[in-house]
Amino acid sequence: MLRTITVGLDGSQESRAAAEWAAREAELRGLPLKIAHVWEPVPEPMVQAPLLGAETQRHRTGRSGMGVPPAGGGGRIPQEAAEGVRLRHPGVEVRTEQLSGHPGDALAEVAKSAELLVLGSRGLGGIGGFMVGSAGLSAVAQADRPVVMIRARETAADEHELAPGGAPSVATPFRPVVLGLDVEHPDETLIEFAFDAAKRRATSLRVVHGWYPPPYYAYGTPVNPALHEALSLSASEAVAEVLGPWRKKFPDVEAVEDSRYGSAAALVVDASREASLVVVGQRIRRSSLGAHIGHVTHSVLHHSTAPVAVVPHS
Repeated sequence: MLRTITVGLDGSQESRAAAEWAAREAELRGLPLKIAHVWEPVPEPMVQAPLLGAETQRHRTGRSGMGVPPAGGGGRIPQEAAEGVRLRHPGVEVRTEQLSGHPGDALAEVAKSAELLVLGSRGLGGIGGFMVGSAGLSAVAQADRPVVMIRARETAADEHELAPGGAPSVATPFRPVVLGLDVEHPDETLIEFAFDAAKRRATSLRVVHGWYPPPYYAYGTPVNPALHEALSLSASEAVAEVLGPWRKKFPDVEAVEDSRYGSAAALVVDASREASLVVVGQRIRRSSLGAHIGHVTHSVLHHSTAPVAVVPHS
């Protein structure tokens, strides 16, 4: 069955920006776009409560996904969004789907039949980054397919280099794709996703790796420039070794190594300022306490200034 680019829509500004990004990605991949609207049922005691007012009494069946009240009924939101996307992206086949349940769970479930799931997130104003809600984090933690987070004010021009004179433009080349790489546990699914994203955008791939000295070097050892240089060279060689087969598989993609001393999360966030897309991994870990998002991915989700693709892997 042909997969879709699926976007979670709740009528908010951030989810509409996500729908536009998803439509552009559908064009790049030649896939249909599915607009999924999640309707979260309101418990009966809350529906009957007089404090909820007449509007809630009129829509007794539930509330719009991720906590945004419905406007004119649940089906109207995705249908209006679909009509707008069809006008702006006439080459994309657009479908809609109405879901019911907890937004995080419903979105993770619908992602199973998607090539990737796209969600919106409120930006943090002048300092950039994301305000990732509980539904978004839940979907990222549970989804078995890649999840892409988009800021509320994200536009197509933000993913491209500035035009001569510094003006935003969609006619200029794409900014690089950034991959956060763990050389100790490199995963093929994650690396292939990043190379493929760079190839589709006809841009370079910047591979970011942060390293620290092993504990037996770091503690009780005086500053040693020669040792630091040796460790840096070793880290760079490890990155080159991981990328070797992928450079052969994607000969048209320029893979630029960026291995530096420091926090991997901080280095990836810094690189996001000049990126069209940031790609990080999410190790699939199921336990009685639920799914868990790793430190680097969690930090990048909250502070990246570019769209973030979280790729689950074993």
